[in-house]
Amino acid sequence: QVQLVESGGGLVQPGGSLRLSCAASGSIVSINDMGWYRQAPGKQRELVASITRGGRTTYADSVKGRFTVSRDNAKLTVYLQMNSLKPEDTAAYYCNANLVARLPALGDIPGDYWGQGTQVTVSS
Repeated sequence: QVQLVESGGGLVQPGGSLRLSCAASGSIVSINDMGWYRQAPGKQRELVASITRGGRTTYADSVKGRFTVSRDNAKLTVYLQMNSLKPEDTAAYYCNANLVARLPALGDIPGDYWGQGTQVTVSS
């Protein structure tokens, strides 16, 4: 009923930039926080950045000053602008949204939804 579709990953050289996008669709009543997580091989998934519906942002210390999270509430889309990329930023990046979905026979149900992930590889 609800989908989060990410785009924008790829291979980039150290120091380069990428912009990730994540569009939500389906029977969505409202979206609260949206954010980006990442998971490198052999490591736990970690929060990269999040943004509230009102625009308040939170960043992992490792990306502060390099990454910027933003959202377009009208388009149900969250973005992650990544600059000055480093090899240690290499990971699968996942979009997350805390939202209220309208489900058949159940009504309006809050929950956490995830995208399928997009790979970001920083290498020369």
